[in-house]
Amino acid sequence: MATTAAPSVPELPHPGAAVRQPTVTRVPTRTPFAAGRTALGALILRDLTVLRKNVWEFVIRTLVQPFLLCFVFLYVFPKIGQGVGGGSGSTAASGFATVLVPGVVGISIMFQGIQAVALQMAQEFGFTREIEDRVQAPCPVWLVAFAKVLSGAVQGLISAALVLPIASVVHAAGVEAHLSLHWWVIVTLVPLACVAMASLGLLLGTSFEPRNIGLMFGFVVLPITFLGGTYYQWTRLGPVRLGPWHWLQTVVLVNPLIYVNEGMRAAFTDAAHLQLYVVYPVVIGFVLLFLGLGLRNFRRRVLS
Repeated sequence: MATTAAPSVPELPHPGAAVRQPTVTRVPTRTPFAAGRTALGALILRDLTVLRKNVWEFVIRTLVQPFLLCFVFLYVFPKIGQGVGGGSGSTAASGFATVLVPGVVGISIMFQGIQAVALQMAQEFGFTREIEDRVQAPCPVWLVAFAKVLSGAVQGLISAALVLPIASVVHAAGVEAHLSLHWWVIVTLVPLACVAMASLGLLLGTSFEPRNIGLMFGFVVLPITFLGGTYYQWTRLGPVRLGPWHWLQTVVLVNPLIYVNEGMRAAFTDAAHLQLYVVYPVVIGFVLLFLGLGLRNFRRRVLS
């Protein structure tokens, strides 16, 4: 006769024994600051990767205008005997070259900020709608715009490094820009100017609709360019007056490019320039103003 095995009874723990708890694996969590920092780095790295893939387009876009300015004013004009800089002869031409070369660096930084930030943002808000992908990054909305500003500032630094040596050697025989590098001004003011111009690009790119981007150049960029001290020093505008009032010397003080160009002259030459204790605070003020307004406009455009 077959016997049936009795069912096994689980062994109960001893009343005094400790009960083993199941092992729980803890997944490390990142703080919002760490997540935002990682997203910011990824956004900047993406822009720089795109820049590396289009490096020759960037180089040509950066060098064409400064090369033509120096070629016409410092090579063609002396060759055909046409005076530049309010005088004639190689001495006057060399003095004008000393003024022009830092101005060319400053205007290159400005155009790089507008092209790398304002025009790109107009495309991303326009037909590409790429901005919708960017704002889905795990970071605050304002950090996406700040990444564009930092990327534009880096491109401005690269453009300054490319333009200065080329602008300083494009000249006719007997014409020479007398450069003198002041490194403490270079390493502090040049990056600050790049951030200021990239912040201006953010403000312009978020203030103008993509279909009206041409108005930006006609009503904003051109006046800033021609009244920004690229071809002259602010200290030389004194004779332009209305009675006792040096009106042009006063009016151009609202132009951020005048401070950038005067700072470039302080950084790269020994020519007369606006005092640095004026240039530094005003450029910092423009950074805060442009960045604050640009971030506010960016948030409104994204959330509308």
